[in-house]
Amino acid sequence: MYYDIHVHLVFRSAGDYKPEDLLGDFKRYTSRKIVQAIIENPKESRKEWLLEQFKTAAEQSSNVNKYQFWRHDNKPIELWSNKVIAEKINYIHYNPVEEGLVFRPEDYVYSSARDYSGEKGLLNDVIVLNL
Repeated sequence: MYYDIHVHLVFRSAGDYKPEDLLGDFKRYTSRKIVQAIIENPKESRKEWLLEQFKTAAEQSSNVNKYQFWRHDNKPIELWSNKVIAEKINYIHYNPVEEGLVFRPEDYVYSSARDYSGEKGLLNDVIVLNL
C-alpha cells in the first residue's frame, strides 16, 4: 500500500538565505530525525519495512547515502501578494478536509487552522497572518 504523505509549508527566508537552501536544510534535518526516531522506537512495528523502503529509494538516488525519506521534487509557489498568501493558506487548511480526514480544517491536529480559528494548535510560535 502506498500513501501520498506530503507537507505544505508557507515560509519566508530572512537575510541572505535562499528559500531553496532553507528547504534543503529542513529536509536533511527532518529526514535524519524521523529515521532516527523510527530506529530508536521499540514500539514501531513497521521499522524494518520502513527502513527497507527508505533504503531502496536511496539506492535510486545519486546524492543520498543510506536512507531517502523526502522526494527530490518540490512545487514551490512564490507568494507575491496577500491575496495569493491567503489562497494558499486556505488551500493548506482545507487539504485534510478534501482528503476526508476531518470534517473541519481546525479538527486536523497537525494544521495551523486551529490557530487561525482561535484555538491553540500544537506549535508555540505560529504567526497567524491577518490578510
